[in-house]
Amino acid sequence: MNTLDASADESAPDARILKTAHDLFYRDGIRATGIDRVIAESGVAKKTFYRYFPSKDDLIVAFLDYRHDNWITWFRDALARHGGTLNALVPALAEWFGTDVYRGCAFINSVVEVGGTLPQAVDISRRHKRDMTLAIRALMPGQRTAKADAQALALAVDGAIVAAQFADSPADSLKALARVVRAVQKGQREA
Repeated sequence: MNTLDASADESAPDARILKTAHDLFYRDGIRATGIDRVIAESGVAKKTFYRYFPSKDDLIVAFLDYRHDNWITWFRDALARHGGTLNALVPALAEWFGTDVYRGCAFINSVVEVGGTLPQAVDISRRHKRDMTLAIRALMPGQRTAKADAQALALAVDGAIVAAQFADSPADSLKALARVVRAVQKGQREA
C-alpha cells in the first residue's frame, strides 16, 4: 500500500514531518512516539516542526487525515484491480495484510489510544469507516439490500483487520471474511 500521496513534495519540511509521524505512529503507536523522535527522524529543527504543527494533537489530526486520504484511495484502487465486485474484498485485504508494515487499522488503533482525549480522532475515524463502507457499497450497484449488506461487510472487514493484526498469519481472518462475503452474496441472490 502506498502511504504517501504521490502529489506531495516529499522534500518539503511539513511533508517530511507528516510522513515520519505517519510511519512512527502507525508502527509504534501514537502514545509511544514522542515529538522529539518525530523531529529527529524527520530531520527538521524544533522551531520548524512547531511552525507546521503547534501541538502533538495537531500532528495526530494531520496524520489521521493523511492516512485516511491515502488508505481510502488505495482501497478503492485495490478493489478495482481485483475485479470491482464483492469478490475483490478478500484479495484487496490480503494485499494489505501481506505488507511488511501491516499493523492493523490506524483508525481503530488511534481511537483506542487517544479517542477519549482527542475528539477529532474519533470524528476522522468515523468518517474513515463511513467512506470504507461506501466503497464496499459501490461494489453492489442496484442491490436492494446493499446499504445493510455494506454495513455488515464493513464490520466483518474490521473484524478481519483486527484478527489479522495479532494472528500468526492473516489466512484465517481472510477465510472467515470470504465466508461472510459468500453469505452476503447468497442472500442477495435470494432477495
